Amino acid sequence: MKLAPMQYKDYVWPHNPETYTITFERRVAVKKVPFGRYGMQDLGLTYRVMRGEGEFVGKDAYAEFKKLACVFYQGGAGILVHPVWQTAEAYFVSLELTQQPLEDYVRYRFAFWETSPLDTALIRVSNGSAAAADGAKSPAKSAYSVVRGDTLWGIADRFGVTLTALLRANPQIKNPNYIVTGQQVVIP
Repeated sequence: MKLAPMQYKDYVWPHNPETYTITFERRVAVKKVPFGRYGMQDLGLTYRVMRGEGEFVGKDAYAEFKKLACVFYQGGAGILVHPVWQTAEAYFVSLELTQQPLEDYVRYRFAFWETSPLDTALIRVSNGSAAAADGAKSPAKSAYSVVRGDTLWGIADRFGVTLTALLRANPQIKNPNYIVTGQQVVIP
């Protein structure tokens, strides 16, 4: 089975990393009460942490790692599309070389932290996509009808928008790797 390539913001991995882990945690507060008992309170879920390891191999391996590092340096949250995990808005929080880089071989580790719904709302306001909230008119949008062979990456490239902007304008698209012929995609 061939999996779609992993993507973050506008970077597409040339081949998927070798290993992936995902960590889910729930915070629980514990308080001692009289007679040797304890009371517990569920404080809710924390952010998911998505980690992995991979390698770039070939004559441009180090150049490919530098492209990934440039995405890391951009900062801010972006859309992480993974071939197995559900798509998430996440921060790229770590990128690590795990051996001395060579021109034709680079081994690396990475980690992403999923944003909370509150973070997502704040990001949208700070990026201006919630401009209607402060009295400004929202920009005009057009619709595109998906044809056979289309991908969201291809549609974004064709209309000169980022995949992140396209996904924000189309919250009905839950899996960016799956669109169907005839589906309407809003172009921001």
